[in-house]
Amino acid sequence: MKLTILGCYSATPQVHTNPTAQILEINNHTFLIDCGEGTQVELRRNKVKFSRIKHIFISHLHGDHCFGLAGLISTFRLLTREADLHIYAPKGLKEVITLQMKLSASWTNYKLIFHELTASTSEMIYEDDKVEVYTIPLDHRIYTNGFLFKEKSGDRKLDMNAVLNADIDVAYYRKLKQGADVPDNNGGIVKNESVTRNPKPPKSYAFCSDTAYNEAIIPIIKNVDALYHESTFIEKNKALALHSKHSTAKQAATIAKKANVGQLILGHYSTRYDDLSAFKTEAQAIFSNVELAQDGKEFNFN
Repeated sequence: MKLTILGCYSATPQVHTNPTAQILEINNHTFLIDCGEGTQVELRRNKVKFSRIKHIFISHLHGDHCFGLAGLISTFRLLTREADLHIYAPKGLKEVITLQMKLSASWTNYKLIFHELTASTSEMIYEDDKVEVYTIPLDHRIYTNGFLFKEKSGDRKLDMNAVLNADIDVAYYRKLKQGADVPDNNGGIVKNESVTRNPKPPKSYAFCSDTAYNEAIIPIIKNVDALYHESTFIEKNKALALHSKHSTAKQAATIAKKANVGQLILGHYSTRYDDLSAFKTEAQAIFSNVELAQDGKEFNFN
């Protein structure tokens, strides 16, 4: 599982900072999470193949999280994309994008599929044989979701020396990987655990964009390997966070500690701050394993 930060600042784009967007590579998927202005430029800068993006998740309809989407959709069209594009977003974004495509006569030559989100409780919005994605209802000024990405458990690993010594026909290897006991070539039954090993533990990642401090999310994100949680302000500006329904670094760390996450990644910084070190210092007073997001930074979770 690999996370690439394309943008991690709040409000307006600046010369050296970009609004929210990130790429999550998980179990052979390339998911785009939020799409602020300039996202397609950052995708190119970070050498992300556009053709790999088949699913886009938009947390809410504030511009610093979705104003780059229309441009990206248009670029896909100019590049003669053929693959379907799925967009998971609050109700209303489909109307915005469709109107823009209509008035600019820029209908896509590929299928654009919107999954409109309206639920106030966590729900599964994507599933295949490798990955599940759930919404994380957040507390912001407008309807907002974070997203929880979870790998499914993989197949068991064959201990080939043990398998060969047990004289098991190759036709049963698949069943062994699926966890079944199987017969050997002498008519006996071989216990699965004697010839296989556990798969690598599945990884999980929680993305919590704009939100006030909200303990209701803790059961949803409990024990995730990595949590990205907005920290627009530091504690001395807590009143601003309260007024705008954002969080401080201390509040993000408190959520991380109560949810027992593996790692906390801070982001969505207000551009009022020239030095981000105070964010990490403040958070580490509550939760030790803290990293600061930065545009272009990669996180590998192996």
